Amino acid sequence: MPSAEPLKRFKRIGVVGAGNMGSMMTFAFSEMGLDVSVWDVEKKNVDQIMEWTKEAKNVNGKIEGFYKIEEFTKSLEGKSERKLFIFSITHGHPADSVLSMMKPDLKKGDIILDGGNENYRRTERRQKECAAIGVSWIGMGVSGGYQSARHGPSLSPGGDAKALELVMPLLEMYAAKDRKTGTPCVTRIGPGGSGHFVKMIHNGIEGGMLSVLAEAWSYMHHGLGMDYDQIGDVLTKWNESGELRNNYLIQIGADMLKKKRTPKGDYKGEGADRDDGYVLDDVLDKVVQDDDGTEGTPFWSIMDSAARHVACPTLAVAHYLRVASGNREERLRVSKKLHMPIPKPIEKTQDHKAVVENLRCAVYCSFLASFCQGLELIARASEDEGWDIDLGRCLQIWRAGCIIQSEYIADLLQPALTSNKRLTNMKFVDEVARELHKNFDALKETVIEGTLSDQYIPALSASLEYLKYEGGMGLPTKFMEGQMDYFGAHAYNKPGIPGEDPGPVKKGPHHYEWKPA
Repeated sequence: MPSAEPLKRFKRIGVVGAGNMGSMMTFAFSEMGLDVSVWDVEKKNVDQIMEWTKEAKNVNGKIEGFYKIEEFTKSLEGKSERKLFIFSITHGHPADSVLSMMKPDLKKGDIILDGGNENYRRTERRQKECAAIGVSWIGMGVSGGYQSARHGPSLSPGGDAKALELVMPLLEMYAAKDRKTGTPCVTRIGPGGSGHFVKMIHNGIEGGMLSVLAEAWSYMHHGLGMDYDQIGDVLTKWNESGELRNNYLIQIGADMLKKKRTPKGDYKGEGADRDDGYVLDDVLDKVVQDDDGTEGTPFWSIMDSAARHVACPTLAVAHYLRVASGNREERLRVSKKLHMPIPKPIEKTQDHKAVVENLRCAVYCSFLASFCQGLELIARASEDEGWDIDLGRCLQIWRAGCIIQSEYIADLLQPALTSNKRLTNMKFVDEVARELHKNFDALKETVIEGTLSDQYIPALSASLEYLKYEGGMGLPTKFMEGQMDYFGAHAYNKPGIPGEDPGPVKKGPHHYEWKPA
């Protein structure tokens, strides 16, 4: 049983939401030795978790399910000097609704950890609302999915420093541990909505990486004619050493590609078949989480990148690929109009091993570009909002328990971000610039071959163009600026003029009357 020291302040926790994440949190807290009260708006979810409790092992604390929220809230009274809750419910109105129902039974000193994927501005609104009654609302990113919620997630809490100081020992006990140092993957990100902002960007980076890896799988399968087992072997090798070592998405990708249907399937009967086919072939090319509103973080990331003027093209195009995939019915109708070519084999004249190695380097380069884009957005927001976020600590909490964990990239970025806490552009770091430059040709070759054979490579292509224009000395925007001055008198700066070139990011003093009005 874990040490009881962090449990002295809180003997019971209230879990709001008994879905996949909430139920796994419940068992994790119980194993830690906490008593757990559980409530969900859906009675069947509470029933299910109580049924699972009967068979659960290593349960050290008592688990109680409640159907009435008043009884749930009051079940924490008198157990500790303050009540502690964790929300694991859908963002937006559901969380507001539950908070309004709970407020009559909340008291000064109570703490609410919002573990949902919430918009950071809503988090800040609730923090003000709760502060008015002496309650601390902590916006806490919880990363790693329901499996990590059970065994230790990556946590990014943000909010009142004093409240977080009280709960931090418990969160350190719960969080995933860095396999290298044993350090808990949790830190106070900063004030206000900073914790949820960091989780939002984590999910944006995740989206870029998911798209890149999906494109790589398709590249190998449709372009190189490799079967699932062969691709799984390649991913396993990538994950064992080199720049993609100990990368969570590559690890689970290799595992997923090996899963075959069986007569019984999983515990719910999914994947049940006697044909010995792959479970992946039961999955439709249709990501709907962005369309149906259950997932808001990738969309918010892209909106915030535009608002804060940070280029995040890998993250953006990955999101748009998901959006296009979600409306499959419309996509199938469009396909009959456009008659787009399907991916075809890459020319046999190419050395297979060389193509796969180029692809590996391209995936790594695009993963690193995704990290650069996300971290630069966090840095800009931290500066804008006065959050004083330590990017080195962001890398530390992403070392275990989360979806974007990638050991080599963390080893590359963390030292520079720890020593320079005001860094706003990751490409200023010599080691990062060197890695991106070194892998640029492999990324370019991969995109060229993919384009010639009609592969789907939006995130890989976007990463290539990102590197080109982020480090471009003479962009075509010269022509764009001229046209904008022509039709809108927007004015421009002149090359080679001190104070203008390079000069600050502001409107230039020159206008040419291209055509008199």
